[in-house]
Amino acid sequence: MAKKRDQRSGTSSGRRENRVHSSSGQLERPNSAPDRRKLVIFFLFFFVLSSIVAVVVYRMRESSSPSSSSRTGSYVYSKGLVTEDVNYRDVLSENSRVSQNISQRHYNYPVLAYITPWNSHGYEMAKRFNSKFTHLSPVWYDLKSEQTNLVLEGRHNADRGWMAHLRKAGEALIFPRVVLEASPAELLKKKQRNKAINIIVAECKEMRYDGIVLESWSRWAAYGILHDPSMRNLALQFVKELGETLHSTSSQRNNEQRLQLIYVIGPPSSEKLQEHDFGPKDLETLSEAVDGFSLMTYDFSNPHNPGPNAPLKWIQIVLRLLLGNPGNRPKSLASKILLGINFYGNDFSLSKDSGGGGGAIIGRDYLALLEKHRPDLQWDKNSGEHFFFYADDKDIRHAVFYPSLKSISLRLEEARSWGCGISIWEIGQGLDYFFDLL
Repeated sequence: MAKKRDQRSGTSSGRRENRVHSSSGQLERPNSAPDRRKLVIFFLFFFVLSSIVAVVVYRMRESSSPSSSSRTGSYVYSKGLVTEDVNYRDVLSENSRVSQNISQRHYNYPVLAYITPWNSHGYEMAKRFNSKFTHLSPVWYDLKSEQTNLVLEGRHNADRGWMAHLRKAGEALIFPRVVLEASPAELLKKKQRNKAINIIVAECKEMRYDGIVLESWSRWAAYGILHDPSMRNLALQFVKELGETLHSTSSQRNNEQRLQLIYVIGPPSSEKLQEHDFGPKDLETLSEAVDGFSLMTYDFSNPHNPGPNAPLKWIQIVLRLLLGNPGNRPKSLASKILLGINFYGNDFSLSKDSGGGGGAIIGRDYLALLEKHRPDLQWDKNSGEHFFFYADDKDIRHAVFYPSLKSISLRLEEARSWGCGISIWEIGQGLDYFFDLL
């Protein structure tokens, strides 16, 4: 049909014929040597031009992508340490080395770091890498019931000298954690509720905190009150009123700044939300009163069910449950999520006779295991975590899951793709070069 149309239109067999395709779909052969030379020159020019355009576009994308900019000036990336193919020698020799410029941030969303009073290494890491964090949460306080009274315990943990050092060296806000241990049946009554809020706000003012991290949902779930709609509403009302009161209170350090509230939430226990789970409706209800939600996306496995600490696919499922699909999620809600990243690991006993066993390990434990057993580190692509096996002195087989530069970097990229911040439990339990990713 193409040839008939050419005849009717009176076209010659020159350059146009070079573009005519045969019925087999292949380019027809040119009729002369000059035509062939022109065709070769044309394709060479097109190939070179396409290659140049492709390179320019690639470089523009790379330079503008968050993941690319986050690697600039990073020691661990420059040494090729952020990889699936890692060995124990590299971990032992490199874990204490970081970039010379430790003040440079590579993760530009909020970073909340927890510090525990029973691990002094966390206090040192907070001082050393101060500029990497936007919020620091020392685990200091518990609000308890004593008969009809409420008592806020933990002032003895507060380290004023440490706080003064942090504020001179950087701009990270200090939000001590407060756990509500008081019985919710009493605490959530209006009179006690107001008293609890006043106690917390008064402590913030006296100690010159910038706000608090509140943990209560897991306690309320343990008490079984979240199955009762009226008690659940009272629980949500308490958090809202606390947030509103904090927001109406000026910081003692800066009159133009109001006190803030970060609320700790656990991940849903399954892909189908249970009554006690903190779900998307709860997130929306509290979104105005709460400045951030510390999402505990870790502890996926346990000694009775050994495995990875926080499988990447599970993290993605949790985020979708809370925020919906990526195309439909409200950006304002996603920006308030602080995705939990563990800096600790687990050493699980695989003995059937003992019924499972083992528990959490921190950085120094991990390094000691590497030194002693010199294991082959394996990459589990399904969970996005490294692990290894070893046999102890009693010849019992163990599986060890501990964070790596690669596993942390994947979780940072996941959080970045959603527009989320992160929360780290806890910074005294990790390896120094983890901070080079932040």
